[in-house]
Amino acid sequence: MGFLSSVLGLIGFGFGIPIGALLGYFLFIYFQTKEIKDPNIRPINELDSTALHSLLPEIPSWVKNPDYDRVDWLNKFVHDMWPYLDKAICRTIKQMAEPIFGQYTGKFCIESIQFDSLTLGSLPPTVQGVKIYDTQEKDLVLEPVLKWAGNPNISVIVKALSLPVTVQLLDLQICLTPRITMKPLVPSFPCFANVIVSLMEKPHVDFGLKLLGGDIMAIPGLYRYVQEKIKEQIVCLYLWPKVLEIPILENTRAMKKPVGVLHVKVVRAINLRKMDLLGKSDPYVKLCLSEEKLPAKKTTIKMSNLSPEWNEQFKLVVKDPESQVLELHVYDWDKVGSHDKLGMQVIPLRLLTPHETKTFELELLKNMNLNDPQNKRNRGQIVVEATFNPFKETNRSSSGSSLGDEVGEVEGDHENLPTTGGWLSIIIQSAEDVEGKHHTNPYVLILFKGERKKTKLVKNCRDPVWNEEFQFMMEEAPRDEKIHIEVMSRRKGFNFHSKESLGLVDMDLMDVVNNGRINDKFHLINSKNGTILVEMRWKSI
Repeated sequence: MGFLSSVLGLIGFGFGIPIGALLGYFLFIYFQTKEIKDPNIRPINELDSTALHSLLPEIPSWVKNPDYDRVDWLNKFVHDMWPYLDKAICRTIKQMAEPIFGQYTGKFCIESIQFDSLTLGSLPPTVQGVKIYDTQEKDLVLEPVLKWAGNPNISVIVKALSLPVTVQLLDLQICLTPRITMKPLVPSFPCFANVIVSLMEKPHVDFGLKLLGGDIMAIPGLYRYVQEKIKEQIVCLYLWPKVLEIPILENTRAMKKPVGVLHVKVVRAINLRKMDLLGKSDPYVKLCLSEEKLPAKKTTIKMSNLSPEWNEQFKLVVKDPESQVLELHVYDWDKVGSHDKLGMQVIPLRLLTPHETKTFELELLKNMNLNDPQNKRNRGQIVVEATFNPFKETNRSSSGSSLGDEVGEVEGDHENLPTTGGWLSIIIQSAEDVEGKHHTNPYVLILFKGERKKTKLVKNCRDPVWNEEFQFMMEEAPRDEKIHIEVMSRRKGFNFHSKESLGLVDMDLMDVVNNGRINDKFHLINSKNGTILVEMRWKSI
């Protein structure tokens, strides 16, 4: 009898525990208290320090931080547009979710997944403040503080084993501070090519989740566990320095790639104006292509000569031969002060026939405003020869890869590397943890084949950002060449340490010729922890 009672007791205990837990779950979920008291509202001057401290997270950023701007006009705009934004966003969510639902249909006994209701509710998100960064680059960087205590109703019906299961998301609360970068800025609507988003701090996410009509987030312990898991996933994916990049424009529209090389020979100038006191001028010519921010090319200076002959040749990278023009500016060199402008002219590249040299003898003008009466004065002439050589189509495979990419598949075979000339692009992006002994005003100095190029100077910064591009034209591939890149610091004024090196790196160009493109971070020699991010591209002619 004792043995039988023990067995029955164990069976009853085994059934009682799960049944009791199930009953407790339904009683907890469905029979919550309905006695909700109205909050006690008191003036802020009557609150103690503890209550004020708890309110600090709710104070808008533009109040706490003077770097943030108040944007009530933007919140009013979003509020008025929200009914239409709600429908447009929900339509986009459905289009994005359909292929994801389709991946699970037919698996795990799931017969179908579809939205039962989808609306973001009547409460729009609000912007608590916006901080704008002045980077002086081809980008726009802003940090809004977003808060959304919404009332969305998003329910999904999952049909498995012929039984519909409804999952409903509601009472969503989100607080986050993203950094939104729109770059590069381009002259094509909407005037930026990519949107790069990164979270600057851990977000706050809170929501209710109903399963079969009961709020499972009300289960003790589950709420905190789900919140922490969501935060961990978001942090792993999007917390700075990790980013989400959203392309807006196609590469062909956003950043035009080089399509050829313009060979320019500055032959001579005739009957230039007299600018010096002795009745002479010291002329030289600067030439560049429109829509480019690269440094202009310069001829040598011809001292005391009104009809100088240069016969100097230059190469410029062409990105759009239909719209770009060659700009020619003639200056009178002065030892002191600014150089006087003798005249200028332009040559539209669309006037050139590929691979054919054309000679231009042009009347110099003050500017390109044809209605300016000063353009009627005689300023002399300039004679130039121009030839446009487009890149060979054979340098690209059917998949669009460059010759460098194709050659890169044969590593170590120097005989198959390109021996023809081409165009080398060096993009100095940024540096990290650079520090000088006396000052830290970093800029980058590039030395290559006797040419010196340098970026702008960034004052008092250990993590400077430049994003500056430099181009070199070569008669043959630089497979045995090295490029010297050094981070320098300079301080104005008279002192014993006006310049100092913050670190350097000498890079072999074999890899960029072999692969066509390299984008990597390099450790700086003679720097404790300094690194520099450099992108290099090689394009064969």
